[in-house]
Amino acid sequence: MNSTHAHSRRTPDAERATDKHDGPCRRSGTSRRDMRSTVPGMAEIGTDWRVVDGVTTAWFDAPSLIEGAALAGRILGLSAGIVVDLRATGVRVRLDSDEHAEAVSVAARELGLAANPAVLQQLSVVFDTANPSDVRRFWQRVFDYAPGDDGGLVDPLRRDPAIRIWRSTEPRPLRNRIHLDVVRPAAAVEEASLGEASGPYGVCHADPDGNEVDLVPGGALGERTSDWQAVFSAMACYRVTLPAQQRDLATAAAALADDAGFPLLVDLRPGLVIIDSGKDQAEDDAHGLALDFTDLAENLQTAARELGATADPALPRFAQLFLDAADVDAVRAFWVAALGYTHDRRAGVSDIHDPRRLNPVLVFQELDASDTERRRQRNRIHFELAVPSDIAQARLATTIAAGGRLLDESDDRWRVADPEGNELVIVRGK
Repeated sequence: MNSTHAHSRRTPDAERATDKHDGPCRRSGTSRRDMRSTVPGMAEIGTDWRVVDGVTTAWFDAPSLIEGAALAGRILGLSAGIVVDLRATGVRVRLDSDEHAEAVSVAARELGLAANPAVLQQLSVVFDTANPSDVRRFWQRVFDYAPGDDGGLVDPLRRDPAIRIWRSTEPRPLRNRIHLDVVRPAAAVEEASLGEASGPYGVCHADPDGNEVDLVPGGALGERTSDWQAVFSAMACYRVTLPAQQRDLATAAAALADDAGFPLLVDLRPGLVIIDSGKDQAEDDAHGLALDFTDLAENLQTAARELGATADPALPRFAQLFLDAADVDAVRAFWVAALGYTHDRRAGVSDIHDPRRLNPVLVFQELDASDTERRRQRNRIHFELAVPSDIAQARLATTIAAGGRLLDESDDRWRVADPEGNELVIVRGK
């Protein structure tokens, strides 16, 4: 099944559900108590750091995975609760306690890595609903998320977008123009027990309001790579028992990927190392490199096993956001500008992605332009983008210049509509 197109052509199932809204600029709260910053301003945590979505966060540019892994290794010695996302272009660090901010900054400076706070952002998904508990229950089964402090849901692995749920009674009975795609191992999809699926590929489910998800079963990457799951990304999740194992596996993965010239994603969580190709990047036409990704995956698997790491095949998960649009080019251009995203390199593929692959992929599908009633209806789903306080106004200006229409605002939130009425709320970090 091709990950971009195979399940994206959905039949116009019966139009469903009613909807809601409490007010567009309602504060949704933070979603991760264990990562929340209590610092009122960046002056107290240093200029490298910003509070994004309630979490003290920094990005350090790095010229390679190896050099980023050196910083990651230093960070792991500070606290097991720090979340590290290692990329070919740098390292994102999210703190469990602000007391570690200066030590991380010092380590980065000693390694010659500079902070770049302007790239920080966090994208989440918001559901407006008159039935919060029922909607929450459905999406918790879809994602296997944990309850959030704000009444929504959060990814325990802190990789995929948070789900926020707002109560509203505004009726919106037509089918949404936004849906989600979630890919999990086949056993996890079966365990979710969402009932009979619909659509041409038999993977579409709807929550009690009619919001749709294509919940797609993944599978093993190959016979030689049994630790890996193909979930649109090729992904392996390794349990480790010692910080040294985690550090050494991150270092080994970085070295193998750099040798192959592959921009691997390596995410470090307490007791866990997640190794990820990125969406479709295991495929030759997507990565465009002179390599067979399965060979790299096999080498990574061997390194992990030699270090005593144990694969957990139930954990891989991929999520992306799907927008139906009458004018795909115009809508896609808006979201590229608003999110700072990049076009997929492949011809005929509508995907846009975070250049650092830290936020979810967006995919666009053509909508019948004559379906004017559906196009006029407000979606029950919108997106929320948290950015540092010192870049929020600039991001808003960029979003408006790209064809956005400011709908309303408060001191720290701006609700903007794209050229076809899909909504983005820009949230200024504290």
